[in-house]
Amino acid sequence: MATEGDQPGPSTPAGDTAAAKKDKKPQGQTQTQTQQKNQAAQADPGSGEKKLSNAELKKKKQEEKAARRAQAKTVQVAQPVGPSGARGASGDATAGGKGKAGNPRQGGLLVTGGHHRSASKGVLPQPVKEPTKPKIPECFSHLSMARRITMTQADKDVNPVVLALGQQMSSFAISDSTTRLETTLLAFKKVIDAYTTPHGNTFSRHFTSHVLNPQIEYLTACRPMCFSMGNAIRWLKLQISKIDIDLPDASAKKILCQSIDNFIHERIVLANLVIVNTAASLINDDEVVLTYAHHKLVERSLLQAKSDGKRFKVILIDDPFERVGIEHAKKLAAAGIPVTYASDLGALKTNLQEATIVFAAAEAMFSNGSMYARAGTCDIATVATDLGVRVVAISETINFTERVSIDSLTYNEIDPGRSTDEGFRLLFDTTRDKFISVVVTELGDSSAMSVPAILRKLEEL
Repeated sequence: MATEGDQPGPSTPAGDTAAAKKDKKPQGQTQTQTQQKNQAAQADPGSGEKKLSNAELKKKKQEEKAARRAQAKTVQVAQPVGPSGARGASGDATAGGKGKAGNPRQGGLLVTGGHHRSASKGVLPQPVKEPTKPKIPECFSHLSMARRITMTQADKDVNPVVLALGQQMSSFAISDSTTRLETTLLAFKKVIDAYTTPHGNTFSRHFTSHVLNPQIEYLTACRPMCFSMGNAIRWLKLQISKIDIDLPDASAKKILCQSIDNFIHERIVLANLVIVNTAASLINDDEVVLTYAHHKLVERSLLQAKSDGKRFKVILIDDPFERVGIEHAKKLAAAGIPVTYASDLGALKTNLQEATIVFAAAEAMFSNGSMYARAGTCDIATVATDLGVRVVAISETINFTERVSIDSLTYNEIDPGRSTDEGFRLLFDTTRDKFISVVVTELGDSSAMSVPAILRKLEEL
């Protein structure tokens, strides 16, 4: 007795069922629908279709996979992504039309790989714009500016001590020229102690080019080198070149470190002592000393004059941008010195009319007698000279340079904290020699025009 599954249709013989499915294909039938019917016929043993071999099954799977890829590409080209990231209705119908148009969560579109991620996320993220740096006019492009350099950008040969020093200089935690010089030389001592000459090289020929120069380049990149640092580095390189090539590393490093200690002691420590005593001797009883902002040599000179028993007053005009004179005024007042504090240069002429002498600290002295100092010093010196008030420039000779400058734009630095597209501030200015009465150094007091003679004397030492 035949089962229900073995009975043929009313008008089709049982043996012709499979052949009819193979040979006759309805009009408009897609390839995907044909493959689905073939799979159904294969799964149903009662349909009479011949079972496919493994090779035929593998080939059929490859064809189905290729067909799905072709359908996905067709959908992507025909229906672009809308503002919400969903495809249109035509893409859904091509993919099977099971869900609502434009709703990928309900099966409207099946996209594999990265295309599915793009559709689900929606609008692509906008690229992040890097902050634009202030534009410096081309006529001022020769001026340098301190900048923060990450440790990852530094040369691999830069010593960790020098890395930390560069960060302090770029942030102006160490600002005045003499302190920068001293800390730089002490850092170089650490570099020398940690150095070992490679096999086949000599200390004097390898250290400067392969070790010292990367340290100098990093510090210069963090902040432009001051004149005293340049003088000291040239001196150090000269000392290295004088070392005998046959001298052992230990002896060479000991000689260099001792030379650095002697340099700091003579050119900075002892020089400051002499300068302070000389400047203090220029203050007389009932003197009114006007000073600008803060510098340690001026502060020590005033305190020394007070300890010498002299009675005088101080007018302190502060830097309106940095306010470094507030602590200076407090120290002077705590020592018993009467102090008049002015927050800016607004009442400069009035204050100078009361003053009898001006103390100005120099960052450098040019060979033509001009003084390189904190911005605002030139204004004070100019007005003081017009009023007949003496202007005393105070500086160590290590800050002297053979270069010449007559304006504030030949050599200067741009303040990184006050630099915008609308304008920028210069950190220093240049005061001509005619506005300077006396220059006080460790070699004594002299006129500004004697700077070339002092430079020649230093070369002989």
